[in-house]
Amino acid sequence: MRRREVLASAGAALLGTLGPATPASSAGVAGHRGRSNQRAFVFVHGAWHGSMHWSRVTERLVAQGHCAVAVDLPGSGLKAGYPRSYFNNDRVAFATEPSPIRGVGLDDYVAAVVPVLEALGKRHSHVTLVGHSFGGQTITLAAERVPHLVQHLVYVTAFCPALQEPGSAGAYDALPENARSRIEPVMLGDPEAIGAYRLDPRSADAAYLEQVRQAFYGDVPFDDFLKFAACLNPDTPVKAASDDGRGTVARWGRVPRTFVRCTLDQALPVELQDRMIREADQFTPRNRFTVQTLESSHSPFASMPDRLAALLAVC
Repeated sequence: MRRREVLASAGAALLGTLGPATPASSAGVAGHRGRSNQRAFVFVHGAWHGSMHWSRVTERLVAQGHCAVAVDLPGSGLKAGYPRSYFNNDRVAFATEPSPIRGVGLDDYVAAVVPVLEALGKRHSHVTLVGHSFGGQTITLAAERVPHLVQHLVYVTAFCPALQEPGSAGAYDALPENARSRIEPVMLGDPEAIGAYRLDPRSADAAYLEQVRQAFYGDVPFDDFLKFAACLNPDTPVKAASDDGRGTVARWGRVPRTFVRCTLDQALPVELQDRMIREADQFTPRNRFTVQTLESSHSPFASMPDRLAALLAVC
């Protein structure tokens, strides 16, 4: 598939998200004076991703009559910051150019999510906050800040630090349960020097792109994967990955939660998913995870949106 065709497909996916989701979401937020019994979902993407990657799931939930809102975190999606070398296809410079989003941290992510929860909370009696992968830390801290606005948390093969010091995603990356992860081989440059974990979703190297597919979209055909790859961002800030993403028993720990295990995940291996589930349950034994399992790669929103949407609808 040529690059122009990939970008055209990505544009069509964006129109699909904005088309069906926006009217229903707008009606849910602004169209009622009282609180609606219509369920609302807020989606938080993972590292290198954006709101657009949720489009297949949000379309299905909206078609069922739910309100679905996907958020672009600072430095991602339409809020992304790009190294100049990324668009110049200068591979050498790209490996060393400092990231324009190197100062972004988890507090910035939470600050982007809380106002959405506040707006939806005025109109909906049930708001489910969903986080994928690295987005798990964001939904934890958002629920920690405003637990009264979140009726359910869903971690889709997502980070959920509870016991590990210092409570960052990086602390879990170093654990033996993460040994099978295929993320590190696709990283470019020195993260500490450039301030970001960097990959190249615009690479002309087919072998490299196949490595990216295997890490994140292993059960998605290559041509379909390219549509999602076209919307990936190159950088995820080291600061955000180093910040403490743990909640407390009294606030985050009182919100009901579900973990969606993905058994074919090559980015966040199921062994590490299971460890985080166990540790979170140890931390809040009176409010344990409800666990659901999908035979999916790291990206069930791409490979099995129908099954994921159906699962979310009953959480």
